[in-house]
Amino acid sequence: MRSQAIAIARTDRDGAELRTWLVMRTAWALLAALALVMALAGRSEARAAPDSFADLAEKVSPAVVNITTSTVVEAPMDGGPMVPEGSPFEDFFRDFNNRQGGGETQPQRSTALGSGFVISADGFIVTNNHVIEGADEISIEFFSGKKLDAKLVGTDPKTDIALLKVESPEPLPFVTFGNSDVMRVGDWVMAMGNPLGQGFSVSAGIVSARNRELSGSYDDFIQTDAAINRGNSGGPLFNMDGEVIGVNTAILSPNGGSIGIGFSMASNVVAKVTDQLRQFGETRRGWLGVRIQDVTPDVAEAMGLTDETGALVTDVPEGPAMTAGVKSGDIITAFDGKPVKDSRELVRRVADATVGTEVPLTVLREGKSVDLKITLGRREQAEGEAQPAKVEPDKPVEKDLLGMKLGMLTDELRGQMNLPEDSQGLIVTDVVQTTEAYEKGLRAGDLITEAGQQRVTSIEDFESRIAEAKDAGRKSILLLIRREGDPRFVALSVE
Repeated sequence: MRSQAIAIARTDRDGAELRTWLVMRTAWALLAALALVMALAGRSEARAAPDSFADLAEKVSPAVVNITTSTVVEAPMDGGPMVPEGSPFEDFFRDFNNRQGGGETQPQRSTALGSGFVISADGFIVTNNHVIEGADEISIEFFSGKKLDAKLVGTDPKTDIALLKVESPEPLPFVTFGNSDVMRVGDWVMAMGNPLGQGFSVSAGIVSARNRELSGSYDDFIQTDAAINRGNSGGPLFNMDGEVIGVNTAILSPNGGSIGIGFSMASNVVAKVTDQLRQFGETRRGWLGVRIQDVTPDVAEAMGLTDETGALVTDVPEGPAMTAGVKSGDIITAFDGKPVKDSRELVRRVADATVGTEVPLTVLREGKSVDLKITLGRREQAEGEAQPAKVEPDKPVEKDLLGMKLGMLTDELRGQMNLPEDSQGLIVTDVVQTTEAYEKGLRAGDLITEAGQQRVTSIEDFESRIAEAKDAGRKSILLLIRREGDPRFVALSVE
Protein backbone atom coordinates (compact mmCIF):
# COMPACT_ATOMS: atom_id res chain seq x y z
CA MET A 1 0.00 0.00 0.00
CA ARG A 2 2.84 2.34 0.88
CA SER A 3 4.44 1.69 -2.47
CA GLN A 4 1.15 2.35 -4.20
CA ALA A 5 0.72 5.60 -2.27
CA ILE A 6 4.20 6.68 -3.21
CA ALA A 7 3.51 5.87 -6.85
CA ILE A 8 0.27 7.87 -6.80
CA ALA A 9 2.03 10.81 -5.12
CA ARG A 10 4.75 10.76 -7.77
CA THR A 11 2.17 10.57 -10.50
CA ASP A 12 0.34 13.55 -9.09
CA ARG A 13 3.61 15.45 -8.79
CA ASP A 14 4.59 14.62 -12.35
CA GLY A 15 1.17 15.68 -13.53
CA ALA A 16 1.52 19.01 -11.72
CA GLU A 17 4.94 19.54 -13.25
CA LEU A 18 3.55 18.70 -16.68
CA ARG A 19 0.69 21.15 -16.23
CA THR A 20 3.13 23.82 -15.08
CA TRP A 21 5.35 23.19 -18.13
CA LEU A 22 2.34 23.37 -20.46
CA VAL A 23 1.18 26.64 -18.90
CA MET A 24 4.67 28.16 -19.23
CA ARG A 25 5.00 26.95 -22.83
CA THR A 26 1.62 28.44 -23.67
CA ALA A 27 2.63 31.72 -22.05
CA TRP A 28 5.86 31.85 -24.04
CA ALA A 29 3.96 31.10 -27.22
CA LEU A 30 1.52 33.92 -26.50
CA LEU A 31 4.37 36.31 -25.77
CA ALA A 32 6.12 35.35 -29.00
CA ALA A 33 2.92 35.82 -30.96
CA LEU A 34 2.36 39.21 -29.33
CA ALA A 35 5.91 40.25 -30.15
CA LEU A 36 5.43 39.17 -33.76
CA VAL A 37 2.17 41.12 -34.03
CA MET A 38 3.84 44.21 -32.60
CA ALA A 39 6.78 43.86 -34.98
CA LEU A 40 4.48 43.51 -37.96
CA ALA A 41 2.48 46.48 -36.77
CA GLY A 42 5.69 48.47 -36.48
CA ARG A 43 6.72 47.50 -40.00
CA SER A 44 3.28 48.38 -41.29
CA GLU A 45 3.47 51.73 -39.56
CA ALA A 46 6.94 52.31 -41.01
CA ARG A 47 5.63 51.68 -44.50
CA ALA A 48 2.63 53.92 -44.08
CA ALA A 49 2.58 57.48 -45.40
CA PRO A 50 3.88 59.93 -42.80
CA ASP A 51 1.41 62.43 -41.35
CA SER A 52 3.88 65.22 -42.06
CA PHE A 53 7.43 65.80 -43.27
CA ALA A 54 7.76 68.90 -41.10
CA ASP A 55 9.82 67.30 -38.32
CA LEU A 56 12.20 65.75 -40.83
CA ALA A 57 12.57 69.00 -42.77
CA GLU A 58 13.25 70.92 -39.58
CA LYS A 59 15.85 68.36 -38.52
CA VAL A 60 17.95 68.35 -41.72
CA SER A 61 17.47 71.84 -43.17
CA PRO A 62 20.40 73.44 -41.25
CA ALA A 63 22.78 71.15 -43.18
CA VAL A 64 21.34 71.90 -46.64
CA VAL A 65 22.88 74.83 -48.53
CA ASN A 66 22.27 77.00 -51.56
CA ILE A 67 25.24 77.36 -53.89
CA THR A 68 25.90 80.36 -56.09
CA THR A 69 28.79 80.30 -58.54
CA SER A 70 30.30 83.14 -60.51
CA THR A 71 32.04 82.83 -63.87
CA VAL A 72 33.37 85.31 -66.41
CA VAL A 73 31.62 84.80 -69.77
CA GLU A 74 31.23 86.60 -73.08
CA ALA A 75 28.00 88.61 -73.03
CA PRO A 76 26.27 91.16 -75.37
CA MET A 77 27.46 94.73 -75.14
CA ASP A 78 23.95 96.14 -75.62
CA GLY A 79 23.22 96.16 -71.93
CA GLY A 80 20.86 93.20 -71.97
CA PRO A 81 20.04 91.63 -68.63
CA MET A 82 22.23 88.96 -67.00
CA VAL A 83 20.01 86.27 -65.50
CA PRO A 84 21.30 83.62 -63.06
CA GLU A 85 21.38 80.09 -64.46
CA GLY A 86 18.44 78.15 -63.07
CA SER A 87 16.23 81.23 -62.90
CA PRO A 88 12.71 80.85 -64.31
CA PHE A 89 13.46 83.83 -66.59
CA GLU A 90 16.64 82.35 -68.06
CA ASP A 91 15.06 80.77 -71.13
CA PHE A 92 12.92 83.83 -71.81
CA PHE A 93 15.82 86.26 -71.96
CA ARG A 94 18.03 83.85 -73.90
CA ASP A 95 15.36 83.52 -76.60
CA PHE A 96 14.83 87.28 -76.60
CA ASN A 97 18.53 88.00 -77.13
CA ASN A 98 18.74 85.42 -79.91
CA ARG A 99 15.85 87.07 -81.74
CA GLN A 100 17.67 90.38 -81.52
CA GLY A 101 20.52 88.99 -83.58
CA GLY A 102 23.26 89.03 -80.96
CA GLY A 103 25.98 91.64 -81.59
CA GLU A 104 29.36 92.41 -80.09
CA THR A 105 30.29 90.78 -76.81
CA GLN A 106 32.45 91.65 -73.85
CA PRO A 107 33.51 89.73 -70.73
CA GLN A 108 30.90 89.84 -68.00
CA ARG A 109 30.38 87.92 -64.80
CA SER A 110 27.58 85.35 -64.86
CA THR A 111 26.08 83.53 -61.88
CA ALA A 112 24.62 80.03 -61.58
CA LEU A 113 22.57 78.39 -58.87
CA GLY A 114 22.58 74.96 -57.30
CA SER A 115 22.27 73.04 -54.05
CA GLY A 116 24.45 71.01 -51.73
CA PHE A 117 24.72 69.64 -48.21
CA VAL A 118 27.26 69.63 -45.37
CA ILE A 119 28.73 66.22 -44.45
CA SER A 120 31.07 67.19 -41.60
CA ALA A 121 31.24 69.71 -38.77
CA ASP A 122 34.49 71.12 -40.20
CA GLY A 123 32.79 72.28 -43.39
CA PHE A 124 33.00 69.69 -46.19
CA ILE A 125 30.11 70.12 -48.64
CA VAL A 126 28.88 67.77 -51.39
CA THR A 127 27.28 68.96 -54.64
CA ASN A 128 27.20 68.10 -58.35
CA ASN A 129 30.25 68.72 -60.49
CA HIS A 130 28.14 70.47 -63.12
CA VAL A 131 26.99 72.99 -60.49
CA ILE A 132 30.51 74.33 -59.89
CA GLU A 133 32.30 73.39 -63.11
CA GLY A 134 34.29 76.32 -64.48
CA ALA A 135 33.38 78.59 -61.56
CA ASP A 136 35.74 81.35 -60.45
CA GLU A 137 33.93 81.99 -57.19
CA ILE A 138 31.69 79.72 -55.08
CA SER A 139 29.40 81.13 -52.39
CA ILE A 140 27.53 79.02 -49.84
CA GLU A 141 24.31 80.21 -48.20
CA PHE A 142 23.04 78.33 -45.17
CA PHE A 143 19.47 77.95 -44.01
CA SER A 144 20.19 80.47 -41.24
CA GLY A 145 21.13 83.08 -43.83
CA LYS A 146 24.86 82.90 -43.11
CA LYS A 147 27.08 83.05 -46.20
CA LEU A 148 30.60 81.66 -46.61
CA ASP A 149 32.98 81.38 -49.52
CA ALA A 150 33.95 77.87 -50.55
CA LYS A 151 36.99 76.39 -52.18
CA LEU A 152 36.99 73.37 -54.46
CA VAL A 153 38.56 70.23 -52.97
CA GLY A 154 38.07 67.89 -55.92
CA THR A 155 35.66 66.67 -58.58
CA ASP A 156 34.64 63.43 -60.25
CA PRO A 157 32.99 64.09 -63.63
CA LYS A 158 32.23 60.37 -64.10
CA THR A 159 29.70 60.44 -61.24
CA ASP A 160 29.07 64.22 -61.45
CA ILE A 161 30.15 64.73 -57.82
CA ALA A 162 32.17 67.63 -56.38
CA LEU A 163 33.51 68.23 -52.88
CA LEU A 164 33.77 71.78 -51.46
CA LYS A 165 35.20 73.15 -48.23
CA VAL A 166 34.23 76.20 -46.16
CA GLU A 167 35.98 77.62 -43.10
CA SER A 168 33.72 78.34 -40.15
CA PRO A 169 34.68 79.54 -36.65
CA GLU A 170 32.11 77.19 -35.11
CA PRO A 171 31.11 73.60 -35.95
CA LEU A 172 28.53 73.33 -38.70
CA PRO A 173 25.38 71.20 -38.64
CA PHE A 174 25.77 68.23 -40.97
CA VAL A 175 24.00 65.14 -42.26
CA THR A 176 25.27 61.61 -42.79
CA PHE A 177 25.02 59.13 -45.65
CA GLY A 178 22.59 56.24 -45.38
CA ASN A 179 22.78 52.87 -47.10
CA SER A 180 21.18 53.33 -50.51
CA ASP A 181 21.28 49.58 -51.18
CA VAL A 182 18.55 48.93 -48.59
CA MET A 183 16.10 51.38 -50.19
CA ARG A 184 13.12 49.69 -51.76
CA VAL A 185 10.84 50.75 -54.56
CA GLY A 186 7.92 52.46 -52.85
CA ASP A 187 9.89 53.83 -49.86
CA TRP A 188 9.20 57.45 -48.93
CA VAL A 189 11.93 60.03 -49.68
CA MET A 190 12.29 63.79 -49.35
CA ALA A 191 14.28 66.13 -51.61
CA MET A 192 15.63 69.47 -50.47
CA GLY A 193 17.36 72.24 -52.36
CA ASN A 194 17.19 75.51 -54.30
CA PRO A 195 14.86 74.90 -57.27
CA LEU A 196 14.85 77.61 -59.95
CA GLY A 197 16.66 79.97 -57.62
CA GLN A 198 13.65 80.24 -55.29
CA GLY A 199 15.57 79.41 -52.11
CA PHE A 200 15.19 76.53 -49.69
CA SER A 201 12.42 74.19 -50.76
CA VAL A 202 11.19 70.70 -49.84
CA SER A 203 9.45 68.10 -51.99
CA ALA A 204 8.48 64.53 -51.17
CA GLY A 205 7.76 61.34 -53.05
CA ILE A 206 8.74 57.70 -53.26
CA VAL A 207 11.52 55.62 -54.74
CA SER A 208 10.21 54.85 -58.22
CA ALA A 209 13.06 52.59 -59.35
CA ARG A 210 16.62 51.64 -58.44
CA ASN A 211 19.92 50.97 -60.22
CA ARG A 212 19.11 53.27 -63.12
CA GLU A 213 21.89 53.85 -65.64
CA LEU A 214 21.88 57.07 -67.68
CA SER A 215 25.22 57.47 -69.44
CA GLY A 216 28.20 56.48 -67.31
CA SER A 217 29.91 53.22 -66.35
CA TYR A 218 29.53 54.05 -62.66
CA ASP A 219 25.90 55.15 -62.76
CA ASP A 220 23.68 53.91 -59.96
CA PHE A 221 20.73 56.27 -59.86
CA ILE A 222 17.68 56.18 -57.64
CA GLN A 223 14.62 57.27 -59.59
CA THR A 224 12.08 59.28 -57.62
CA ASP A 225 8.85 61.14 -58.26
CA ALA A 226 9.74 63.81 -55.68
CA ALA A 227 9.69 67.13 -57.54
CA ILE A 228 13.22 67.99 -58.73
CA ASN A 229 13.85 71.06 -60.88
CA ARG A 230 16.80 73.06 -62.13
CA GLY A 231 18.63 74.43 -59.14
CA ASN A 232 17.95 71.24 -57.15
CA SER A 233 21.13 69.78 -58.63
CA GLY A 234 23.56 68.73 -55.93
CA GLY A 235 20.93 68.71 -53.19
CA PRO A 236 20.23 65.71 -50.94
CA LEU A 237 17.57 63.03 -51.17
CA PHE A 238 16.70 61.89 -47.65
CA ASN A 239 15.16 58.73 -46.25
CA MET A 240 12.73 58.99 -43.36
CA ASP A 241 15.57 58.75 -40.84
CA GLY A 242 17.14 61.95 -42.16
CA GLU A 243 20.02 60.13 -43.87
CA VAL A 244 21.20 61.11 -47.34
CA ILE A 245 20.53 58.23 -49.71
CA GLY A 246 21.06 60.14 -52.97
CA VAL A 247 22.34 63.34 -54.59
CA ASN A 248 19.75 64.94 -56.89
CA THR A 249 21.42 65.09 -60.28
CA ALA A 250 19.10 64.97 -63.28
CA ILE A 251 15.51 64.92 -64.48
CA LEU A 252 13.76 63.45 -67.49
CA SER A 253 11.51 66.13 -68.92
CA PRO A 254 10.32 67.37 -72.33
CA ASN A 255 9.96 70.94 -71.06
CA GLY A 256 12.75 71.36 -68.50
CA GLY A 257 10.39 71.17 -65.51
CA SER A 258 9.58 68.33 -63.16
CA ILE A 259 7.20 65.66 -64.47
CA GLY A 260 7.92 63.21 -61.66
CA ILE A 261 10.97 61.50 -63.15
CA GLY A 262 14.06 62.57 -61.23
CA PHE A 263 17.38 60.82 -60.67
CA SER A 264 19.63 60.88 -57.63
CA MET A 265 23.09 59.34 -57.58
CA ALA A 266 23.02 56.59 -54.93
CA SER A 267 24.69 57.48 -51.64
CA ASN A 268 26.85 54.35 -51.60
CA VAL A 269 28.54 55.61 -54.78
CA VAL A 270 28.77 59.21 -53.55
CA ALA A 271 30.22 58.26 -50.15
CA LYS A 272 33.12 56.36 -51.75
CA VAL A 273 33.83 59.20 -54.18
CA THR A 274 33.77 61.89 -51.48
CA ASP A 275 36.02 59.81 -49.22
CA GLN A 276 38.64 59.70 -52.00
CA LEU A 277 38.24 63.38 -52.88
CA ARG A 278 38.61 64.26 -49.22
CA GLN A 279 41.72 62.10 -48.83
CA PHE A 280 43.48 62.61 -52.17
CA GLY A 281 41.72 65.50 -53.93
CA GLU A 282 40.96 63.10 -56.77
CA THR A 283 39.50 59.65 -57.41
CA ARG A 284 41.66 56.53 -57.45
CA ARG A 285 39.74 53.68 -59.07
CA GLY A 286 40.97 50.16 -59.58
CA TRP A 287 41.78 48.99 -63.12
CA LEU A 288 42.02 45.51 -64.63
CA GLY A 289 43.25 46.51 -68.07
CA VAL A 290 40.64 44.64 -70.14
CA ARG A 291 37.87 45.57 -72.52
CA ILE A 292 34.68 43.67 -71.77
CA GLN A 293 31.08 43.19 -72.80
CA ASP A 294 28.04 41.29 -71.54
CA VAL A 295 27.42 37.65 -72.38
CA THR A 296 24.24 37.94 -74.45
CA PRO A 297 22.07 34.92 -75.31
CA ASP A 298 23.37 34.75 -78.89
CA VAL A 299 26.98 35.09 -77.73
CA ALA A 300 26.42 32.31 -75.17
CA GLU A 301 24.97 30.07 -77.87
CA ALA A 302 27.86 30.78 -80.24
CA MET A 303 30.34 29.86 -77.47
CA GLY A 304 28.43 26.76 -76.41
CA LEU A 305 27.58 28.16 -72.96
CA THR A 306 24.54 27.35 -70.86
CA ASP A 307 24.93 30.38 -68.57
CA GLU A 308 24.71 34.04 -69.67
CA THR A 309 26.46 35.55 -66.66
CA GLY A 310 29.93 37.04 -66.41
CA ALA A 311 31.93 39.57 -68.42
CA LEU A 312 33.34 38.58 -71.80
CA VAL A 313 36.89 39.86 -72.43
CA THR A 314 37.18 41.38 -75.91
CA ASP A 315 40.73 42.71 -75.68
CA VAL A 316 43.72 42.58 -73.32
CA PRO A 317 46.11 45.49 -73.90
CA GLU A 318 49.35 45.82 -71.99
CA GLY A 319 48.52 46.15 -68.31
CA PRO A 320 47.59 44.22 -65.14
CA ALA A 321 45.33 41.70 -66.89
CA MET A 322 47.94 40.81 -69.52
CA THR A 323 50.54 40.35 -66.78
CA ALA A 324 48.12 38.09 -64.87
CA GLY A 325 47.48 35.91 -67.94
CA VAL A 326 43.97 37.02 -68.96
CA LYS A 327 43.21 36.34 -72.63
CA SER A 328 40.72 37.66 -75.16
CA GLY A 329 37.68 35.38 -75.17
CA ASP A 330 37.92 34.64 -71.44
CA ILE A 331 34.74 35.12 -69.44
CA ILE A 332 35.38 36.69 -66.04
CA THR A 333 33.06 34.80 -63.70
CA ALA A 334 34.35 35.94 -60.29
CA PHE A 335 36.27 38.91 -58.90
CA ASP A 336 37.79 38.96 -55.43
CA GLY A 337 35.99 35.76 -54.53
CA LYS A 338 32.48 36.93 -55.51
CA PRO A 339 30.50 35.97 -58.64
CA VAL A 340 30.28 38.49 -61.49
CA LYS A 341 26.80 38.99 -62.93
CA ASP A 342 27.62 41.22 -65.91
CA SER A 343 30.16 43.72 -67.23
CA ARG A 344 28.59 46.72 -65.48
CA GLU A 345 28.83 45.02 -62.09
CA LEU A 346 32.47 44.09 -62.75
CA VAL A 347 33.42 47.67 -63.70
CA ARG A 348 31.92 49.08 -60.50
CA ARG A 349 33.44 46.44 -58.23
CA VAL A 350 36.90 46.84 -59.74
CA ALA A 351 36.60 50.63 -59.45
CA ASP A 352 35.76 50.30 -55.75
CA ALA A 353 38.78 48.08 -55.09
CA THR A 354 42.01 49.54 -53.76
CA VAL A 355 44.68 50.39 -56.31
CA GLY A 356 47.80 48.22 -56.00
CA THR A 357 46.14 45.32 -54.17
CA GLU A 358 46.34 41.72 -55.42
CA VAL A 359 42.93 40.10 -55.88
CA PRO A 360 41.82 36.67 -57.12
CA LEU A 361 40.19 36.49 -60.55
CA THR A 362 38.33 33.51 -61.99
CA VAL A 363 37.81 33.13 -65.74
CA LEU A 364 36.07 30.58 -67.92
CA ARG A 365 38.44 29.59 -70.73
CA GLU A 366 37.51 26.95 -73.32
CA GLY A 367 34.94 25.52 -70.95
CA LYS A 368 37.31 25.25 -67.97
CA SER A 369 37.55 27.46 -64.88
CA VAL A 370 40.95 29.12 -64.42
CA ASP A 371 42.03 30.94 -61.24
CA LEU A 372 44.38 33.91 -61.58
CA LYS A 373 45.93 36.58 -59.36
CA ILE A 374 45.90 40.18 -60.56
CA THR A 375 47.44 43.34 -59.09
CA LEU A 376 45.09 46.24 -59.79
CA GLY A 377 46.31 49.34 -61.59
CA ARG A 378 44.78 52.82 -61.48
CA ARG A 379 42.10 53.62 -64.03
CA GLU A 380 42.66 57.39 -64.13
CA GLN A 381 46.31 56.91 -65.02
CA ALA A 382 45.54 54.28 -67.65
CA GLU A 383 42.84 56.36 -69.33
CA GLY A 384 45.19 59.32 -69.52
CA GLU A 385 47.64 57.19 -71.48
CA ALA A 386 45.12 55.58 -73.85
CA GLN A 387 45.54 56.38 -77.54
CA PRO A 388 42.79 54.71 -79.58
CA ALA A 389 43.45 54.15 -83.25
CA LYS A 390 41.31 55.78 -85.90
CA VAL A 391 39.66 53.50 -88.42
CA GLU A 392 38.77 54.74 -91.85
CA PRO A 393 36.95 52.56 -94.38
CA ASP A 394 38.44 51.70 -97.72
CA LYS A 395 37.52 49.45 -100.65
CA PRO A 396 39.81 46.39 -101.00
CA VAL A 397 38.94 43.20 -102.88
CA GLU A 398 35.56 42.16 -101.54
CA LYS A 399 33.31 39.16 -100.97
CA ASP A 400 29.75 39.03 -99.61
CA LEU A 401 29.44 36.99 -96.40
CA LEU A 402 26.75 37.08 -93.65
CA GLY A 403 25.28 40.31 -95.02
CA MET A 404 28.66 42.08 -95.20
CA LYS A 405 31.20 42.91 -97.89
CA LEU A 406 34.56 41.75 -96.57
CA GLY A 407 38.04 42.47 -97.91
CA MET A 408 41.64 41.62 -97.12
CA LEU A 409 43.64 43.96 -94.88
CA THR A 410 46.47 45.34 -97.01
CA ASP A 411 49.58 47.31 -96.02
CA GLU A 412 48.00 50.41 -97.52
CA LEU A 413 44.89 49.98 -95.38
CA ARG A 414 46.99 49.45 -92.25
CA GLY A 415 48.60 52.82 -92.86
CA GLN A 416 45.26 54.54 -93.49
CA MET A 417 43.78 53.01 -90.31
CA ASN A 418 46.83 53.78 -88.16
CA LEU A 419 47.15 50.10 -87.28
CA PRO A 420 50.36 48.30 -86.29
CA GLU A 421 52.22 46.66 -89.14
CA ASP A 422 51.46 43.18 -87.79
CA SER A 423 47.67 43.78 -87.63
CA GLN A 424 45.64 40.99 -89.22
CA GLY A 425 41.98 40.57 -90.10
CA LEU A 426 39.22 41.37 -92.60
CA ILE A 427 37.91 44.86 -93.28
CA VAL A 428 34.14 45.44 -93.54
CA THR A 429 33.50 47.70 -96.54
CA ASP A 430 29.71 47.61 -96.53
CA VAL A 431 26.78 46.15 -94.58
CA VAL A 432 23.32 45.46 -96.03
CA GLN A 433 20.85 47.42 -93.91
CA THR A 434 18.22 44.67 -93.92
CA THR A 435 20.56 42.07 -92.43
CA GLU A 436 21.26 40.85 -88.91
CA ALA A 437 24.81 42.22 -89.17
CA TYR A 438 23.50 45.76 -89.60
CA GLU A 439 20.94 45.30 -86.82
CA LYS A 440 23.72 44.28 -84.42
CA GLY A 441 25.79 47.33 -85.20
CA LEU A 442 28.37 46.20 -87.75
CA ARG A 443 29.41 49.04 -90.06
CA ALA A 444 31.83 49.83 -92.87
CA GLY A 445 35.30 50.32 -91.42
CA ASP A 446 35.01 47.59 -88.79
CA LEU A 447 37.93 45.18 -88.62
CA ILE A 448 37.12 41.50 -87.98
CA THR A 449 40.09 39.83 -86.25
CA GLU A 450 38.51 36.60 -85.00
CA ALA A 451 35.72 34.25 -86.05
CA GLY A 452 34.70 31.32 -83.89
CA GLN A 453 37.35 32.47 -81.35
CA GLN A 454 40.09 31.86 -83.93
CA ARG A 455 42.12 34.45 -85.79
CA VAL A 456 41.17 35.20 -89.39
CA THR A 457 43.66 36.61 -91.88
CA SER A 458 41.88 35.79 -95.11
CA ILE A 459 38.41 35.35 -96.55
CA GLU A 460 39.16 31.64 -96.81
CA ASP A 461 39.77 31.55 -93.04
CA PHE A 462 36.43 33.24 -92.45
CA GLU A 463 34.57 30.78 -94.67
CA SER A 464 36.26 27.88 -92.90
CA ARG A 465 35.15 29.19 -89.48
CA ILE A 466 31.56 29.43 -90.74
CA ALA A 467 31.69 25.85 -92.01
CA GLU A 468 33.14 24.63 -88.70
CA ALA A 469 30.34 26.34 -86.75
CA LYS A 470 27.72 24.66 -88.96
CA ASP A 471 29.40 21.26 -88.65
CA ALA A 472 29.38 21.64 -84.84
CA GLY A 473 25.63 22.26 -84.90
CA ARG A 474 25.97 25.93 -83.93
CA LYS A 475 23.31 28.37 -85.03
CA SER A 476 25.66 31.35 -84.87
CA ILE A 477 29.31 32.31 -85.01
CA LEU A 478 31.15 34.66 -82.67
CA LEU A 479 33.05 37.52 -84.32
CA LEU A 480 35.60 39.81 -82.66
CA ILE A 481 35.51 43.23 -84.29
CA ARG A 482 37.52 46.41 -83.73
CA ARG A 483 36.28 49.94 -84.31
CA GLU A 484 38.55 52.91 -83.65
CA GLY A 485 40.69 50.71 -81.48
CA ASP A 486 37.82 49.33 -79.38
CA PRO A 487 36.98 45.61 -79.63
CA ARG A 488 33.69 43.81 -79.03
CA PHE A 489 32.18 40.41 -79.73
CA VAL A 490 29.15 40.01 -82.00
CA ALA A 491 27.30 36.77 -82.69
CA LEU A 492 25.83 36.38 -86.19
CA SER A 493 23.56 33.61 -87.44
CA VAL A 494 25.11 31.13 -89.89
CA GLU A 495 21.82 29.51 -90.88
